[in-house]
Amino acid sequence: MQRLIQANGQPHYGIFAEAPGLVNYRDFDFRSPMGRRLGALAKWRRFHQFQYFGLVSHELIGGCALGNLSLLGVGFVYLFHPSSGRLIERQFRLPLGFGSRFSQQPDDGICELRSGGNLLRLENRPQPKEKRLLVELDDGTRIDAYFSEQQPAFQPMCICTPTAVNGWVYAQKVAGVRCRGTVQSALGDFDLQALDAFAHHDWSAGYMRPETHWNWACLSGEVGGVRVGLNLSCGVNETSFSENCYWLDGELIQVGGVHFQFDRDDPLQPWQIRSADGQVELRFRGHGLHRERLDLGLLASNFKQVFGCFEGVLRPPGRAPLVIEQLWGFVEDQYVKW
Repeated sequence: MQRLIQANGQPHYGIFAEAPGLVNYRDFDFRSPMGRRLGALAKWRRFHQFQYFGLVSHELIGGCALGNLSLLGVGFVYLFHPSSGRLIERQFRLPLGFGSRFSQQPDDGICELRSGGNLLRLENRPQPKEKRLLVELDDGTRIDAYFSEQQPAFQPMCICTPTAVNGWVYAQKVAGVRCRGTVQSALGDFDLQALDAFAHHDWSAGYMRPETHWNWACLSGEVGGVRVGLNLSCGVNETSFSENCYWLDGELIQVGGVHFQFDRDDPLQPWQIRSADGQVELRFRGHGLHRERLDLGLLASNFKQVFGCFEGVLRPPGRAPLVIEQLWGFVEDQYVKW
């Protein structure tokens, strides 16, 4: 598929074997809830895009996100050292996105944010099929991390779902891939391959609900010689098709609807995550938290991303259950108005 939006102005919907070449949102026949055709300004204002790169190991946890919210460009990066409990983090907000750029090519483009002497950059390369994170901060922090979807082979979750009465969301998810590169920071210098680090990645864009909430869970690691990744959510990408899945040695296995049970006032307390089809039964305990609150009237966000460890069981159809013990990963509790 070269373009997500068809000649009739409507997206291709479904779960795809590979990413579209271009998320050509400007060709979308965007209508008001009452059916009135909307113009270029409304298309720009309501289109939102974000990309996230996370890395996990027993010695270092990291995350970096970039977002284009039309009225605001946002970015954050953090590093967490589990053994010491130390956390370093930075946040950036750029009015109207000045200082940022976002490609609409999921597998062949660059998204970046520049603010003073700080750079957050996410590169998606088609040949070889790699995702790369480059962070350079004015305090000397530097992250250069990357992973491949070709060696060994990996099947990403590529999905487009209708959203509310007049929108859609394209999402592309990866988890359970080995990560290479280096990190230099106040927490120390790290070789990610030597740490046996894993990565996960999210590329999402579209006309999302103007006011929405979601929970999300992701883990990456190795269990009994099998590379395991997990991507579960509740609140987005569930209309007609679901992004819920896990990967065993790069093979994608779809999962039904999931339920998150947790203490919203204290997200570091244990979470319970279960799928209705019985494939997923997990417990999560947080070790650290990245939190952001924003209330600008037209834009608002209450974002909590918790990093910690999962335990429990995955039950792939026709296979022996896979017991999860102390695998690092992330959960989210997110409210957003945009």
